[in-house]
Amino acid sequence: MKIACITTSQIPSSSANSIQAMKVCHSLRQLDNEIQVWVPKFQTTSWKDLSNIYGLSTQFGIDWLKFNPSLKQYDFCWKAVHKSIQWGAEVIYTWALQAAVFSLLRKKSVIMEFHDFPMGFLGPKLFRIFMRLSGKKLVLTTTRALATRLEEEYKISFPPQILQIAPNGTDLESYSNLPDPVNARKKIGLKECLTVVFTGHFYKGRGMDLLLELAKSLPEINFLCVGGRQEDIEPWKKRLRSLDIKNITLTGFVPNSKLPLYQAAGDILVMPYGKAIAGSSGGNIAKVINPMKMFDYLATGRAIVSSDLPIFHEILNKDNAVFCPPENTSAWIHVIKALSEDQHRRTTLGKRAKQDAAQYTWIKRSKRTLEMYTILKKSGAL
Repeated sequence: MKIACITTSQIPSSSANSIQAMKVCHSLRQLDNEIQVWVPKFQTTSWKDLSNIYGLSTQFGIDWLKFNPSLKQYDFCWKAVHKSIQWGAEVIYTWALQAAVFSLLRKKSVIMEFHDFPMGFLGPKLFRIFMRLSGKKLVLTTTRALATRLEEEYKISFPPQILQIAPNGTDLESYSNLPDPVNARKKIGLKECLTVVFTGHFYKGRGMDLLLELAKSLPEINFLCVGGRQEDIEPWKKRLRSLDIKNITLTGFVPNSKLPLYQAAGDILVMPYGKAIAGSSGGNIAKVINPMKMFDYLATGRAIVSSDLPIFHEILNKDNAVFCPPENTSAWIHVIKALSEDQHRRTTLGKRAKQDAAQYTWIKRSKRTLEMYTILKKSGAL
């Protein structure tokens, strides 16, 4: 199948949306489809660099399109849809409502993936236009909660035959044959002691304040924080120096191809989200978030400690994770200390997490999507 993928994410970058888009495109290609990706031209790079940054193995086509910044995403999306049609795409897979609307107007089949509510001043209007337009469309949401909230907010009901709940995924092959925590720490040059690992960005609500308090209260444990933009990391480095906290290591950005080793260095992997969580594009995503780290943590096969937000129960449960009240420092201290002293429980949680990860691979995700698309196409429902 010839699939055109259109994303407005900056490629390359360390943003979660760019990583997710590249993982989806990669898995579609791994399923033997012909893939061409169109992205805005901020900067270009080689496939070798893309492979390292995003942890990709199977090459696909990617084209950086020039666009008029004053027209924001509209100019890019119009051009990308036009290029997709010229290329001969059977279906256009996109994360941008503008591209989805333009595709339907051009009578092209669309797979539209939602991670959050429509953004921007015109976002809600575009969503209503997208839903009203006739044409062939399949809607993906990364959580059931998001689908429900979209229906409530816009007073619609997604026909079940066009809606797929598609949680994010992981690359199991990247997490096979990982070293144990001790040897992983040796490989990346960390001192030997029980280690708690956090990976991801440092945006508001991601739990950095809580991690700082944990490190102060548990000096015998090392805390490894992997990721973050340089401008977000520097203020935290200054705070750590001013408070003389020496058991937190901040690595900065680590290429996705190397991320599994850093996660493997942890005895405990944490998701210390707050009650409100800032997304990369702003807004509060606490009720609909579906972090990729959650699936990578499962695949790593380590004990997971997560803030007890309802949305995480779509994937995590008492057998593969331990839940703590968000922003409750004393509860987190108690749980981390108890787990640090209970290797048997850590091992039990990690084994179950590894087993559960098998159902959440990027390839299985894309396979389910294309199977649903094919069924709808054959049934005439599209």
